[in-house]
Amino acid sequence: MARSPTVQEDRPTSRHIGALRALAPFVMRYKALVVVALVALVLTAGISLVLPMAVRRVVDGFGQGETELLDQYFGAAVAVAALLALGTGLRYYFVTRLGERVVADIRKAVFDKTIGMSPAFFERIMTGEVLSRITTDTTLILSVIGSSVSIALRNMLIFAGGFALMSATSPKLTGLALLLVPLVVVPIIVLGRRLRALSRENQDWIAQSSGKASEALQAVQTVQAYTHEDISRREFSDVTEQSYEVALRRISARAQMTVIVIFLVFAGVIGILWVGARDVRLGTMSPGELVQFVIYSIMVAGSVGALSEIWGELQRAAGATERLVELLGAEDPVKDPADPVPVPSPVRGHIGFDDVVFHYPTRPDHRALEHVSFEIRPGETVALVGPSGAGKSTVIQLLLRFYDPESGCISLDGVALDRMRRAEFRRHIALVPQDPVIFATTARENIRFGRPDATDAEVEAAARAAQAHDFISTLPEGYDTFVGERGIMLSGGQKQRLALARAILRDAPILLLDEATSALDAESEAAVQRAVEALSRDRTTLVVAHRLATVKRADRILVFDDGHIVAEGTHDSLIAEGGLYARLAKLQFTEGLAAE
Repeated sequence: MARSPTVQEDRPTSRHIGALRALAPFVMRYKALVVVALVALVLTAGISLVLPMAVRRVVDGFGQGETELLDQYFGAAVAVAALLALGTGLRYYFVTRLGERVVADIRKAVFDKTIGMSPAFFERIMTGEVLSRITTDTTLILSVIGSSVSIALRNMLIFAGGFALMSATSPKLTGLALLLVPLVVVPIIVLGRRLRALSRENQDWIAQSSGKASEALQAVQTVQAYTHEDISRREFSDVTEQSYEVALRRISARAQMTVIVIFLVFAGVIGILWVGARDVRLGTMSPGELVQFVIYSIMVAGSVGALSEIWGELQRAAGATERLVELLGAEDPVKDPADPVPVPSPVRGHIGFDDVVFHYPTRPDHRALEHVSFEIRPGETVALVGPSGAGKSTVIQLLLRFYDPESGCISLDGVALDRMRRAEFRRHIALVPQDPVIFATTARENIRFGRPDATDAEVEAAARAAQAHDFISTLPEGYDTFVGERGIMLSGGQKQRLALARAILRDAPILLLDEATSALDAESEAAVQRAVEALSRDRTTLVVAHRLATVKRADRILVFDDGHIVAEGTHDSLIAEGGLYARLAKLQFTEGLAAE
């Protein structure tokens, strides 16, 4: 059998149903709803236990020949049935409502937790798996809270009450029934353990399947461009088949348990009834008492059978709960301080890197930055230049505190980043990434993402500054055009101009541009470059660039190579020095030179 991925093998397996206790904090927020649901539950169970007594009266009433009394017994039986129907309806409503409410809270809690996790967390877990936990695992929990737990409690009450009333009706027959208990309990325990392990493995493979699908669908254009569809289909099929095979073993184990338990229970009941029928013939038991005992025995046997089935559902939900608890309890390697320092006001934009050393968590042997030190003065524009993988974008990642350096200090206006709340200092930073993120909403809302409270006029002004207004105006519904998932309706240059407009609208004192003009044609780049110059005039601007037009306008250039700063200066001084920058200017900046 193929093994599930490492990220899943490391998870602890579910040992017992007690994992469901982790749901208690979510359930107990709605104590009134819990109480009402329990009252309805107890009511329906109690009424169910009264019905056999009514049937006994009716059966024995036939022998007495009293028509009026018989009519009363039938009337009472109908009243009991009506109460049972009403109680069952109330139980279903309140229990299902509680389940939906709790699962909605759990989904929100998991999303709230994961949306704030640093990128280091997502290096070790696939986004599709997180989505699987939010959807598939919470659906299992909904099934348990909104149905299985209610049914289990009801059957436990019926089992306990029915057994007590069986004993009162016929101690002899009840004693014979007790002999069945060990035969029923043993297979539940033995097969239940195997079922629990298979349930957890099944959920892990489902999560992996979702992760594969999510990854392929998010990159569908690349998949199709490289004619990778068949391979992607095969990879997804393999993982899905593994999930199916484990599910098949789980279903088989559960079916075996159900067959064994139900057969033993009902075969035993038939044997006991045979003894009871003989007692009626001997006159030691009335027909009504036998019927009452039969009904109670069927109720007890049915409750045991139902509990054996529900046990499997509870096992699966226990595994799902553990997986969700893992997410809710996950430790973020990047944390806000317990006693944060306020962000300097106003933010001037003085940035400092002091002897910073950093390796990405998943690449501990590759140095991203090695003893890097530099300062950027308020209002200064600094370009970061160097070969791919030299550490340029890592500087931006650390400045946004997506990661923490292993040693050294990164500061804003003299205050270390790790002494402030991340959300507080990030409000003063605007980012235009190399691969702009466009959301599945309108062009207007994509720009407004930079400042949610901005007016329509401010959004359009930002679009004009980013040279995006003209192309937005040509869209079918202008600014209110839905641009598709990840902006699939837009070209690369249009996406970058939307992202730049978003940054302009944010109006932050620090601007981070990571290859912000890489997807623009020469004419658009020249226009956007003017907008960037105007935007960066009174701001601290950090630019990662491969275009000479961008680099030459910087106040200062830092040249990176293999995680080190190997040169620093203006364009002219670095060209005069020769070395790496001069070679890059000749090779990588040729397009920029031609444009100049």
